[in-house]
Amino acid sequence: MAAVRISSRSGLPSLLLYLGIGIALGQDGIFDVKFDNAELTQVIGYAALVVILAEGGLGAKWKEVKPVLPAAAVVSTIGVAISVGITASAAHYLVGLDWRQALIIGAVVSSTDAAAVFSVLRRVPLPPRITGVLEAESGFNDAPVVIMVVAFSAVGPVEHWYILVAEIAMELAIGAAIGITVGWLGSLGLRHVALPASGLYPIAVMAIAVSAYAAGAMAHGSGFLAVYLAAMILGNSKLPHWPATRGFADGLGWLAQIGMFVLLGLLVTPHDLVDDFWPAVVVGLVLTVVARPLSVFLSLAPFRIPAREKALMSWAGLRGAVPIVLATIPMVSGVEGSTRIFNIVFVLVIVYTLIQGPTLPWVANKLNIAEDPAEADDLGIESAPLERLRGHLLSVAVPTKSKMHGVEVGELRLPAGAAVTLVVRENQSFVPSPATVLRRGDELLVVATDPVRDRAEERLRAVAEGGKLAGWLGTGGSAAGSPGATGLQGGSAIPQAMKLAKKLGGAGADTRTGVNGSGGGTKTRP
Repeated sequence: MAAVRISSRSGLPSLLLYLGIGIALGQDGIFDVKFDNAELTQVIGYAALVVILAEGGLGAKWKEVKPVLPAAAVVSTIGVAISVGITASAAHYLVGLDWRQALIIGAVVSSTDAAAVFSVLRRVPLPPRITGVLEAESGFNDAPVVIMVVAFSAVGPVEHWYILVAEIAMELAIGAAIGITVGWLGSLGLRHVALPASGLYPIAVMAIAVSAYAAGAMAHGSGFLAVYLAAMILGNSKLPHWPATRGFADGLGWLAQIGMFVLLGLLVTPHDLVDDFWPAVVVGLVLTVVARPLSVFLSLAPFRIPAREKALMSWAGLRGAVPIVLATIPMVSGVEGSTRIFNIVFVLVIVYTLIQGPTLPWVANKLNIAEDPAEADDLGIESAPLERLRGHLLSVAVPTKSKMHGVEVGELRLPAGAAVTLVVRENQSFVPSPATVLRRGDELLVVATDPVRDRAEERLRAVAEGGKLAGWLGTGGSAAGSPGATGLQGGSAIPQAMKLAKKLGGAGADTRTGVNGSGGGTKTRP
């Protein structure tokens, strides 16, 4: 995890550190591990990319993406086509590659890397419009690029451009339809189905996102676009236990990046890179200085985006492990010169990541685009971070014969650190005042800090037994009656908590902890 901290503080995508670890382990490295299985690398790389795209989609904010969605879609399709044409021409005329190899390189390096963009941009305080375009572009452009690389690497002549364009459009349309459908159905199910444990919600969210990829691929559509769109819909659907889900996805994303980058480092043979160093620098220079800026400025010409913002977007087209993974496709397909293609892409990615990643904040400042970090940071609101705050969420029902009927909220006299935060009455919820009179059939949400949790429960039981004069009449509450008498729901009292969650529009209760929505309560043994 030291590598994670170093990459976070240096401004470099973690790609370089993990690639370095892989190279150190592999051929010409310290341990001289022999690994040359390009097919296995491609399979694992695809799987890692699915997880990375899912994590990026879950973190994408619809309010930022929605206004720039047309711009992101254009730059990730038309912009990619422009970049492929210019970069392939440079690879053919300046480096001497044949047209098939040149087109493959042009397609491979024209895709911005989702992991690199997500990791760097979230540390750079940029306006939401720029961040939205760049993040959406990195999530969208993998799909058309993969289709092009596979088509250029296929055995036989390359298809006519209009046939290729039609295939790309069809696969993108299928992938988008499946991703939106799976994401919507998944969010609907998670909001209305109570899972038996809170820890299952993060797993379910990731499983739905991965299912979108599988469904898209099986339907001959773009699985990568499907998984990103499905994850974006899930991430903006106010699902239960969202903080835990987000943390789980973030951890999986890091794990996928680490595994993919180390494996790519193992696959490369360092001494073979020397001959391809300068060709990679030349192709990368054309890509960075000519192809990327032209693709951004031309594709975004219809949109009212200032030139300085387009200039920053041009410089922020970060490459990472995705181009290297895509460079394994021609190796698996047996394209002539595929090893040289892989080496050129590998060197290009490393060199220009070293240049672009750390200098992005400087370029943003020079263009007078960077925002004040204090203003750019989100407020950081979580739905119910009770576990981190050492709090407990108690569900309390007022049964028919309970003496809590007729008691005002203020008369409960809960200890300091505990409060009734919500009352549900006749399927309507409201925030009570101290003068609110409790009635039979009411359901309460009581939040209590850890030190006073037991005392709050005892006081509620006492009032349920003795009414508003509990304590004065010697009713202690330490040996109060059964849950059926008091209505206090703890760890194993599931039905009332599930009913309350449904009335609040949630997705059920945690059957182990007695927590509705995304709380952090503990077991209660009445």
